[in-house]
Amino acid sequence: MNGKDNWAALSRASAAELKAVQEANLRRHVRQDVYPFSAHYRRVFDAAGVRAEDIRTVDDLRRLPLTTKADLLEAQSNEETKRDFVLIPTPEKIKANWPLSRKLPLLAGGREAREALRREYTPNFATFTTGRSADPVVFLYTPHDIDILAKCGARMLDVHAIHDHDARIVNTFPFAPHLAFWQAAFAGFETGRFMMSTGGGKVMGTSGNLRLLQRMNTTVILGTPGYIYHLLREGAANDARMPNVKLVILGAEKVTPGLKEKMAEALASMGARDVVISGTYGFTEARMAFSECPAQHSESPGYHTYPDTGVFEVIDPKTLEPVKEGESGELVYTPIAGHGTVVMRYRTGDLAVGGVTWEPCPWCKRTVPRISSELKRSSDQKALELTKIKGTLVDLSAMGTLLSGMREVDEWQVVLKKKNDDPHDLDQFVVRVSLRAGTDAEGFKTACARQIQEGVEVGPNAVEVHSTPEMLEFLGMETEMKEKRFLDLRPK
Repeated sequence: MNGKDNWAALSRASAAELKAVQEANLRRHVRQDVYPFSAHYRRVFDAAGVRAEDIRTVDDLRRLPLTTKADLLEAQSNEETKRDFVLIPTPEKIKANWPLSRKLPLLAGGREAREALRREYTPNFATFTTGRSADPVVFLYTPHDIDILAKCGARMLDVHAIHDHDARIVNTFPFAPHLAFWQAAFAGFETGRFMMSTGGGKVMGTSGNLRLLQRMNTTVILGTPGYIYHLLREGAANDARMPNVKLVILGAEKVTPGLKEKMAEALASMGARDVVISGTYGFTEARMAFSECPAQHSESPGYHTYPDTGVFEVIDPKTLEPVKEGESGELVYTPIAGHGTVVMRYRTGDLAVGGVTWEPCPWCKRTVPRISSELKRSSDQKALELTKIKGTLVDLSAMGTLLSGMREVDEWQVVLKKKNDDPHDLDQFVVRVSLRAGTDAEGFKTACARQIQEGVEVGPNAVEVHSTPEMLEFLGMETEMKEKRFLDLRPK
């Protein structure tokens, strides 16, 4: 992705053309970047008996083992190996592995060539993994990688159909070394669109964000689903006016059609009509994010990917074998353009219901591969999404989908604890909610317990109704980097 981006042509090329670009970039990346400069993957290739030249097509990636977060954590925990996933070129490795056309300027001693090499491979920026796991993993970027991040941000705005140079965008993602904030920020820098980053509720508070949204005559709002819904609900309750809002872009968490409908209802009460609410999918290990295109709230266009920067495989999480196009499975990612910290065949832990399709998008007609918008956590990622309750494996993500989609619910939280705080006693599963005005609390408790029992096969021990201010405090809506939707108080 050096120089001018060719996204307009690429995003509407034929599948054959896209696959040719993807596999050419894969071959170059493996031969000139990964195998020569990654200590970790040189060992992986050698142990598997695979030469860099053996990786010619996407199917050839199957010859290599999968990479997991545990591999990254293990390397990071040891002083001698903590940079093993970072591409570190040396004159000897460049001489042995680069084609003459690429190394000749360096061999000639050109100052500009040496500076270009530094910008391509010397890290100067970092983001960290987030989530419910205790140990974050650092991912390093070089100036070359920041250029890619910015160009992919521009692609996201294009997919979201933000073509108006007069767009006024408010970015409410928290200020942090996390991908979501920086992907949005660099999208604004790259496109020249006006984007005001507020840091979310923790920095300006909800009242400050609401004042800014109105003062700017905002047209686009970015943020996490939980905080954006809270912000819009507060705006509606305080007679705010946001008639110019046309688009809400959500990231960092799954968003359900029911939650989209509640957001649209709040926006309509503030004068915004025909608003599009769409999602994004990103993860730190990819160092970029992917967008849905504009569609109705009930539709799921899928996340539009960039085949020139990465390869998505879909595997059966049990057999680890690839599945057919359009079949459900776990997403596995291999970047083919970046430097800095680089992974190959990385297990995301995300199950795509419907997998990945190369069929043209029925909404925007782009031809790039699309990931299903319905994502779940794979069963082996228990520490992040799945928890044992009463001897039953429960999908907390599915439970969150149920609760956020209930029209009666303003805010919710799931609490897991032990009966009588005894580590040897039975698990207790409590749902906390605040309800919209006019909801029959007792009737809701019964209906909620029944729906959860039917949806995840375990009924809550209690459904507690709290005031919205109490729920906001429980969640840490304006004090935490990310609201605490699932609170596990059981002894570890």
